[in-house]
Amino acid sequence: MLEAADLMVFYENMLALNNVSIRCGKNQIVGVFGANSAGKSTLMYALSGIMLDIRKKEAMAGGERITLTGSIRYLGREISTIKPSRRAKMGIVLCPERRRIFKESTVLENLKIGGYLASAAQAAETLAYVFKMFPALSKLKNRLGGFLSGGEQQMLAIGRALMAQPKLLLLDEPLLGLSPLMQATLMRATREIRNERKISIIITEQYARPVLPIVDHAFILENGSAVMEGSREELMDNPDIRAAYFGV
Repeated sequence: MLEAADLMVFYENMLALNNVSIRCGKNQIVGVFGANSAGKSTLMYALSGIMLDIRKKEAMAGGERITLTGSIRYLGREISTIKPSRRAKMGIVLCPERRRIFKESTVLENLKIGGYLASAAQAAETLAYVFKMFPALSKLKNRLGGFLSGGEQQMLAIGRALMAQPKLLLLDEPLLGLSPLMQATLMRATREIRNERKISIIITEQYARPVLPIVDHAFILENGSAVMEGSREELMDNPDIRAAYFGV
């Protein structure tokens, strides 16, 4: 499905990603765990192509110089120079950190905005699926996004991403600031989405414990480098990793 090799991202003199390699197979859920500033969001921006837009905007404004190197292959094709809009059309869809919903638009409007790449039939079918997966959103479809709770906003962000018809869904810290109950609810929904929609998923989080039960494979990032990878069983067997990332 997707394989990235030797990714490096420089912000002026700061190295944000250092020779990171990651892969996600068809219908897999892959976890990427690391502390704040480990490089998780930078990795997601690189995979989705958004880093290309950030680099272009910085260059036009005379701001921070950003350098990207490495290879990203998706469905057998090299995509490291392909624009994020084109990657989205190919099925790589990012659900960004901190939700970033349209707070002055209703739940239904947010979802319809997310479906701009879909046909009318796809949009209607996916909208029904989102309301089935997240029944709370169906009851709140006419409420402005800014009046939703954090958990409801995250449901909306994931639903909006699904409306874009992803084949590979990138979830960047979806559990940030949520209660343990809501975290468990979202992780169950994520596993169901993979199973029912046959979507591959890469999910980043600071703490692995809520995410670990649903992942097939995981990578640990530290200071921009991938320092370990393995199945959930292999990671749990490492006492240092358990203490640092699983809280056990």
